[in-house]
Amino acid sequence: MIAIVDYGAGNLGSVVNAIRKLGYQPAVTREPRTVLSSAAVILPGVGAAGDAMENLGAIGMTDVIRKVIHEKRPLFAVCVGLQLLFSSTEEGGLHKCLDVIPGTVKRLPQSLKVPHMGWNQVKQQVRHHLFSGIPDEANFYFVHSYYADPEDISVVAGTTDYGVSMCSVAIRDNLVATQFHPEKSGNWGLRMYSNFLEMALSKEGRYGKEKGN
Repeated sequence: MIAIVDYGAGNLGSVVNAIRKLGYQPAVTREPRTVLSSAAVILPGVGAAGDAMENLGAIGMTDVIRKVIHEKRPLFAVCVGLQLLFSSTEEGGLHKCLDVIPGTVKRLPQSLKVPHMGWNQVKQQVRHHLFSGIPDEANFYFVHSYYADPEDISVVAGTTDYGVSMCSVAIRDNLVATQFHPEKSGNWGLRMYSNFLEMALSKEGRYGKEKGN
C-alpha cells in the first residue's frame, strides 16, 4: 500500500493525481495505523511549517512519521514536508519541527523576489536511483519562501541556486525529500515519483546513493 498523509496540505489532490497517473491507487489517510502498515509513505506539503506541525500533531501523526523514518521505511516528503524534517523553522518565529535531520529552515534572502516561484534547475550531487532517467540540471517547479539548511551536508542529494545554493533534494537511508513539487513538474516530476515507488515497492525496499555524479 502507498499511503499519502492527509493533514490538510493544499497539494494533496495534485499528489494523488500524479500517483494515480503512474498506475498506482494510493490510500489517502489520517490514520496512524494505515501509515505504519504501508510499504511507502508520501508526506505532501503547502503552507507554513509551524501550522503543518500543529496539523500533524492534531491527528497523532508526528511520532508516526518519526517512527517510519527511524525504521528506515520508504518516505517521500514534498516542499513543506521536507522542511518539517528539520530541527526547526524560522517561519513565523522559531518553531520546532520533527528534528529527524539536524538543521534549520531559513528565509530566502530579502534581496530576492519571494516566494521563489516557478521553474528552476536541480543539480544532482549524488548518484541515486531517484534520479534514474532524469538529466542533471533538469527543471522542477518551486513555490516557497524558506529553505532548509542541513548541518550534515551528506544528506544533500540535489542543490538549486536562488540567491543561495540551497538543498532542494535530501536523501538519507530510505527517506527522500524535495523542496520542489514533483507533482507540478511535468514528466521529470512523474519520473521521480515513479523511481521512488519502484525502489520502495521492490523486494528489498531499500536503496543507496553514491557521492559524485
